[in-house]
This record gives sequence, C-alpha cells and structure tokens, in this order.
Amino acid sequence: MSSTKDPCISVCKFTDDICIGCGRSKREIKSWKKLDKVDKRTVLAEAALRLIALGPTARRKSK
Repeated sequence: MSSTKDPCISVCKFTDDICIGCGRSKREIKSWKKLDKVDKRTVLAEAALRLIALGPTARRKSK
C-alpha cells in the first residue's frame, strides 16, 4: 500500500469505536495528520482488516 491519503469517505458512523466508512478508530482519525508515513500505512492496513471483519455493515468507497 503506497498511498497515505486520508481514507475518509464521509460516512462517519461508528460501531464499537470503529468508523464503518474508513475502518479507523476515533483515536486514529483524530491523530491522522500527526502520523508519519509509516504509521499511516500501518493504520490503513489495520483499517482494511477491520472493514473486512465488519462485513456487510462496512461501507466501502465505490471504485
């Protein structure tokens, strides 16, 4: 994953502190701009796994 662009898709609804739009926690969203590139990539990878775990509840950005 080479991009560290903010993954927000403007859904911003939470299930157990995880956004169903981007898969990040509230803490990760809040600290996003302060994270370095490596930390952002880690958050993106973890968020992707969370979205998979959320299954049909998660809203993914249409391609």
